[in-house]
Amino acid sequence: MTSGDAAATESRLVALAASGDRAAFATLVQAHQGYLRKLLGRVCRGDQGRADDLAQEAFLRAWRALPGFRGEARFRTWLTRLAYSALAAERPSLPPAEDAALPADVEADTSRHADWHIDLDRALATLSEAQRHAVLLCYGADLSHAEAAQVLGWPLGTVKTQVLRARARLREQLQAWENTP
Repeated sequence: MTSGDAAATESRLVALAASGDRAAFATLVQAHQGYLRKLLGRVCRGDQGRADDLAQEAFLRAWRALPGFRGEARFRTWLTRLAYSALAAERPSLPPAEDAALPADVEADTSRHADWHIDLDRALATLSEAQRHAVLLCYGADLSHAEAAQVLGWPLGTVKTQVLRARARLREQLQAWENTP
């Protein structure tokens, strides 16, 4: 299935769900729950129970708000925004993601993989909260800068600046891994 076909299928499912079709909504939940739970697990610093509660709240909000979804953003972006709104309702400010880890496409042994994650966690801990969230959404959740700006409610330029600063800091902190096979 091409990305255009997938987008058309998702648009059809969103329209059906918006009109009250529970089966269409269940299909959307199934398609996006893994992504959302994984993202929220990182944001919640590994507290998967809390992440699952937030994901469930985001899906409940989505079900209630679907009739008003205008399709100006991808469904995934809109859903992520709802999840961050649930998080913000739980706490007045976004929690630090010091223990978050971006996915590493490292095909090495378990020990090496664990070492990479430890170093990445330490490097992420050196970032400001804004930098961590911008990097997590743009690289960990694979959102565009514009989509991350929508999720965070920040101007696009702020997201781009935070990502650039975070990348420079991470590159500095993870320099030892640059030439490692």
